[in-house]
Amino acid sequence: MTWTTLISAEELGVAIDRCVVIDCRHDLLKPQAGIEAYTEGHIPGARFLSQDTDLAGPKNGRNGRHPLPERDALAARLRACGLNRDQQLVAYDAHGGMYAARLWWLARWLGHAPVAVLDGGLDAWRRERLPLATEVPGPGSGNFVPSASLTRSVGAPEIESALGSAARLVIDARAGERYRGEVEPMDPVAGHIPGALNRPFASNLRPDGRFKPGPVLQGEFDALLGGRDPGSVIHQCGSGVTACHNLLAMAVAGHPETALYPGSWSEWCSDPARPVARGAA
Repeated sequence: MTWTTLISAEELGVAIDRCVVIDCRHDLLKPQAGIEAYTEGHIPGARFLSQDTDLAGPKNGRNGRHPLPERDALAARLRACGLNRDQQLVAYDAHGGMYAARLWWLARWLGHAPVAVLDGGLDAWRRERLPLATEVPGPGSGNFVPSASLTRSVGAPEIESALGSAARLVIDARAGERYRGEVEPMDPVAGHIPGALNRPFASNLRPDGRFKPGPVLQGEFDALLGGRDPGSVIHQCGSGVTACHNLLAMAVAGHPETALYPGSWSEWCSDPARPVARGAA
C-alpha cells in the first residue's frame, strides 16, 4: 500500500521500515527551533530537513522568503536521506502539518507520487504511545531521481495578468488578521493580493491537529469557491509554505490538482508597483 496525501500514526508505525521519514519541524521566528526539537527526540529513523535551507533556495530580495530550491539539489538531499524511486516518503512536524505539507508538495513537484503527511504530526505519534529516538541516522544512498512534475506552480506575472478576471482564483492561507492587513509580523508590507480569498490553513484541522474528513473539506472548499472551477485555484500564503497545507487539504477533499504561487506575499509585496488590498474580501 502507498499513501499519497495523509498517513495515520498507526499506519506509519506498521509501515515505517519501508518508509523514508523526514522531520520538518520549524519556527518562522526562531530558525534553529526545528533542529533543536529533532535533536531532543524524533520518530526513529527520521532525518531532518530545514525549511530555510534544504526545502528552499537562495533569496535575492525579490523572490520571497522561501523560494523554491533547485530541483537537482533537493533530489540530492532526498537521496542522502535514503529515498529510492517509488519508495514511500513521509513528512511530519508538530504544527498540524503546516511545514510537512511543504515537503509533500515539493516531492510531488519532483515527480514523486508516494509521499504523505503524518496526520496529526508528532502529537498523533505520541498518542499511539509509539517510541521516539535521539540517534541520528547516517547518510543514505538512495536512487531517487526527479521526473515530470505532478503539480503546478505559477509566478507573479500570471497572477498580475489575471487580476480582475475570473480566470484565476487566489486563495490566501494566512491568518485573517494578516490577510486583512491589520498586522504583518514577517513582511514589510501588510495586506493581500487584490481579489484573493482567505482560507487560513488552520481551518483544515480538527481540534486534535488532524485533518478534517475529506467530505467536510470538500464542502468547505466548494462553499469558498462558489461554483468556480477548482482547477483555476492558485494558493499562496506568506512565503509559499503554509499555502501547501491548503493544496493538501483540497487533495484530501478529492479536488483536482491546484496550483501554488511559491513566492507568495513576501515576493508580491517586494515590488512596490504591484497592487495591495486591505480589509475583508
